[in-house]
Amino acid sequence: MSAPQDPASPPPRRLPKHLMDPANPRPVHPRRQMGLTEVQRWVLSVLVVTTIAHMAFGVVAAAFTIEDDRPGAKISMLVIAAIFGMGAVVAGALIHQKNPVNWFLPLGWIPSAVGAYFLF
Repeated sequence: MSAPQDPASPPPRRLPKHLMDPANPRPVHPRRQMGLTEVQRWVLSVLVVTTIAHMAFGVVAAAFTIEDDRPGAKISMLVIAAIFGMGAVVAGALIHQKNPVNWFLPLGWIPSAVGAYFLF
């Protein structure tokens, strides 16, 4: 039980729930903090992957400019785009110091697959 209060003193003021009580701070939950190096690694990998992916989609767009009488050239451009796409995935993995051969690798074929769908 609590100590008896003086009946002449006003009751303690109760703060609304949305305000912090300096006498009773909320418990701190341990959170995973990212250091500067890890943030830089994520920013670099996003920039590298998106830049190389844009280049892969650019190669696919270039395949649309090839005449229809040269289907081998269109296919070659799609293969080059797939190589660039897989290179983007490998670059992202290497920046994070992970194994470059992982289950994200087939994602590198997406630009070529989209291009092949619309080309043929």
